[in-house]
Amino acid sequence: MPRLNGKVAIITGAGGGIGREAAIRFANEGAKVVAADVNDAAGNETVEMINKVHPGAAVYVHSDVSKAADCENMVKVAEEKFSKLNIIFNNAGIMHPKDDDATGTDEAIWDLTMNINLKGVWLGIKYAIPAMRRAGGGSIINTASFVGLLGAATPQVAYTASKGGVLALSREIAVIHARENIRCNSICPGPLRTPLLMDFLNTEEKKERRLVHVPMGRFGEAAEIAQAALFLASDESSYITGSSMTVDGGITAAYVTPTGPTKSLPPTN
Repeated sequence: MPRLNGKVAIITGAGGGIGREAAIRFANEGAKVVAADVNDAAGNETVEMINKVHPGAAVYVHSDVSKAADCENMVKVAEEKFSKLNIIFNNAGIMHPKDDDATGTDEAIWDLTMNINLKGVWLGIKYAIPAMRRAGGGSIINTASFVGLLGAATPQVAYTASKGGVLALSREIAVIHARENIRCNSICPGPLRTPLLMDFLNTEEKKERRLVHVPMGRFGEAAEIAQAALFLASDESSYITGSSMTVDGGITAAYVTPTGPTKSLPPTN
C-alpha cells in the first residue's frame, strides 16, 4: 500500500528544489497535494507534473508564507478541495545574497529573512493545527538547516538565526500538541545542490569552503531531503515528534574532516 494513501498534504515552496521533489514523492505515495508557492509558473508546473501521472492529485495555490491571509487560504483550499488536512511541510525559505555577518547585514534583509523563514513556518502551523484537529491528527514538518545547529562557514547571520528559530519552534509545537496526535519535526539539510545555495555560494572558493567540512565530500540533492520528509509524513514515524533530523552528509558529526571525498582522516594516535 502507498505510504501516504488517503492523506492530504500542503507543501510550501513547491515550485522547485526540495518542495517540488517532495510534492512529487508524496503524490506517488498516494497523497493529495496542495502545492503552495509565490512563483505561479513554477508552482503550476509542479502540479502539472503530478497530475500528468496522477490525475486530480494536486492543486496549486499562490501563497506568500509571510502573509497570514495566504497561509490561512492554503489550508482552506486543502479542506475545500480534498476535505481535510493531514500533513503540512513548511519548506519555503530564502537565503538572501546580501545576508552577511552581524555588522554587514542590513535590517531590511534580516526582517525579510525572518518573515519568510521563521514567521512563515509559524503561520503555516497556526492555520494547519485547527484543520489537523478536525482530521484527528497530523504531521508537521519544518525545513530548518544544519546551520541551526552549527555556525555557518560563510557569514549568513539572518538565515542561521532564522533556522535556529525553526528548531526551537518545532520542539515547542511538538510538546504542546503531542496529546492531540499532532506530531512536529524538523529536517536539517546539509549543503545541497539547489539554486538556493548555489546562488549564494557563487564562487568556487565559497563552494570549497563548504565542501571541506562535509565528510561525504559532496553536496546533497533535493530528492534526498524529500525522502526524509516522506518518512516524517508517513505513519512509519508515528512515535517521532520534537526531533531534528539531520540529512547532512555527516557535517554535524565531524570534528576533523577530509579535504576531499577520497582522502582519509589523519590517525588520532
